[in-house]
Amino acid sequence: MPMEVTKEILLPFVGTTVGAACVFIMRGPLHKKVQRALTGFAAGVMTAASVWSLLIPAMEQAGAMGRWAFLPAVTGFWLGVLFLLLLDRTIPHLHQNSEQPEGPRTRLKRAAMLALAVTLHNIPEGMAVGVVLAGRMSENSGITATGTLALSTGIALQNLPEGAIISMPLQAEGIGKGRAFLYGVLSGAAEPLAAILTMLMAGRVLPALPYLLSFAAGAMIYVVVEELIPEASAGEHSNLGTLFFAAGFTVMLALDTALG
Repeated sequence: MPMEVTKEILLPFVGTTVGAACVFIMRGPLHKKVQRALTGFAAGVMTAASVWSLLIPAMEQAGAMGRWAFLPAVTGFWLGVLFLLLLDRTIPHLHQNSEQPEGPRTRLKRAAMLALAVTLHNIPEGMAVGVVLAGRMSENSGITATGTLALSTGIALQNLPEGAIISMPLQAEGIGKGRAFLYGVLSGAAEPLAAILTMLMAGRVLPALPYLLSFAAGAMIYVVVEELIPEASAGEHSNLGTLFFAAGFTVMLALDTALG
């Protein structure tokens, strides 16, 4: 695997790991307003990445279809949404600031279910990086090295607060700092694995690239709407999550435009 590809696959995982390491240097749990702001920022990055890095390239790839160029994007998007819905229903997990687990009943502890919730969040991000890398490595895809780097960098940036959001609340619940850090790291490990698997599959079915790009977009948007936006808006009314959503959206937009 080329060094550049390895770097772009691992960059989001490094972001999660660095964020999880905050448990060693920060005292006490994250303030709810801070969690809300960081979650809003992550939602903004993922939304912008879904549009500029995935859906628009998917429609450009299908340009030969003329007025029907939207069809692969719409089809793939819905398949991605339904895929995440299936995972949401079949994997036990627990969202932040929630007491009611989702998915099938299980004897897993709260910490493990919190980590699984973030792992579900990370799978579509890894898929997005993998499918964009596969497109870049193919001929005439129109996906550039700098565009891929922009997506990987944007996801890494929003993974920094994500890592802290998973490790610090666990430590606040009485789990040792080492274990809390490990849970954060393991939740991020889903991203490079999903990226590699998606890249290998996409490389074998390059004609389906528009569907795969939009599939990753649908999966990411599902996470944003089902998990991140409710968490950014939970509790007492505040515009903080909305403002940081806008900040994350514009950061990713700027990265994609400047590097793409």
